[in-house]
Amino acid sequence: MIVVPGPASQELGQKIAELLKTKVVPVEFKRFPDGEVYIRFDGKVEAEDVVIVQTTSPPQNEKLLQLFLMVDNAKDLKAKTITTVVPYLAYSRQDRRFRPGEAFSIKTIVTLLEACGAHKIITVNVHNPEVLKAFKIRVEDLSAISLLAEYFKNQGFNGAFSLSLGKKAQAIAAEANNVLKGGHGYIETRRDRLTGKVTVEKKALPVKGRDVIIFDDIISSGGTMIKAIGWVKEQGARSVYAACVHPLLVGDAEDKIMKSGADGIVGTDCVPSSVSLVSVAPLVAKALAK
Repeated sequence: MIVVPGPASQELGQKIAELLKTKVVPVEFKRFPDGEVYIRFDGKVEAEDVVIVQTTSPPQNEKLLQLFLMVDNAKDLKAKTITTVVPYLAYSRQDRRFRPGEAFSIKTIVTLLEACGAHKIITVNVHNPEVLKAFKIRVEDLSAISLLAEYFKNQGFNGAFSLSLGKKAQAIAAEANNVLKGGHGYIETRRDRLTGKVTVEKKALPVKGRDVIIFDDIISSGGTMIKAIGWVKEQGARSVYAACVHPLLVGDAEDKIMKSGADGIVGTDCVPSSVSLVSVAPLVAKALAK
């Protein structure tokens, strides 16, 4: 097996290769003055099982193009098999046609990866895992929620109350609670499909005087998380932390979340950021070793 750390996941790719004790093929990459991207493998991949590690967080279009070029390049250079590790899979939130005439974006992305030569896709906490089962190519969705919960446990938050955003995401809070053992619940949320505006249902929660960790798969603009933190603080929580697998934190989202009353934000290196304190390298390496 050979690991190819893509331009967007250099550090994560190296960590995965170290855990697997396998060879790394570096990627030479650059952007031309007109904006086009350049990709070159600095090593041999012929007849090898190749693992390409490339997250597709913003700017997602450029990172996706880099990924497509790397996969197609590995195919042309006669790799034996090609596994793409895409920790954050862009466009996965458009997992169906919500309105007539909309593009089914995640289907397009997966179709392109398969056409370029990928044999398998490994991703982490995709927004709707069920949609992955409809594709021909094998897609494995891993969960990093337990890793986040372990981080908080090691920081002295054993027994903290775990919350998820939305009833459909209850499994996230339940997974965290398997580690933290402090009970779990959810905050009901509703999003307007046209405006994107999110409302939070203010139901009573057993959080007074307790440490609370709100787990989510993605924090993008932070609007929903900010409203949830405000409601939990209103009910007398001792501390409130935001935990997410994919800390996109668009614009000044991090600053806004902290100003809303959060005691901290913790994410994973699925998306490199200032809050990416938990690495998914062990999780991915274990999946690849199988």
